[in-house]
Amino acid sequence: MNILAIGAHPDDLEISCAGTLAKMKLAGHEVFLCHASSGDKGHYEIPAEELIPIRQREAQQAGELIGCSVISLGMKDGEIFSEHESARTAFIDLIRSVEPDIVITHSPNDYMPDHVAVSKLVFDTTFTATLPAFSNRYPIAKKVPALFYMDNLSGIDFQPTIYVDVTDTFAMKLNMLRQHQSQLVWLKEHDNVDIVDFVETLGKLRGIQAGCARAEGFIQHMAWTRPNAIRFPV
Repeated sequence: MNILAIGAHPDDLEISCAGTLAKMKLAGHEVFLCHASSGDKGHYEIPAEELIPIRQREAQQAGELIGCSVISLGMKDGEIFSEHESARTAFIDLIRSVEPDIVITHSPNDYMPDHVAVSKLVFDTTFTATLPAFSNRYPIAKKVPALFYMDNLSGIDFQPTIYVDVTDTFAMKLNMLRQHQSQLVWLKEHDNVDIVDFVETLGKLRGIQAGCARAEGFIQHMAWTRPNAIRFPV
């Protein structure tokens, strides 16, 4: 089974769903990690031309820890817009090239514009990738994949419909997150948060709710034409 996880920025997947992705990879599924933006504005001191390769390297190192392909769409922080044709085409090409059975992305009510735009783009293009009158770079997708929203930042107004016990892969999740050293600094300076401690706290909370030590929460998008019977990890 092909699992495609799409975040706005290079560290988003590690924060919200890396435990589940590691678990899926261990189960033998093909897992693809994609970030829409190059992360060009995520630092106060490092300029974009220097930061982009740093963040790309951090993302690759995180993906290598679980043996996953890492894809960057090369967009810019704060400049991801769901109505832009170029963005829609990039997402359609991504869906068609991977042919995912399951897609995981941001919740529509996440905290910042890039996350919300990516959520909308994923919802729109997982359907339009099956239609012929769009980009012809890849053959049209044969099916609309199942869609899951990963926990938003701090879980505000996010009530999971599915919990995944990630107790056994939580240490790997934190190790993947720690590869993003530039963002550990940025999030501390910009948001006054120790993101590793932040992720540990939310993992414990979701674990309490799920009846295990550590968990990640998801909401399945239930809609006609999507395989609503799919449950993961599978």
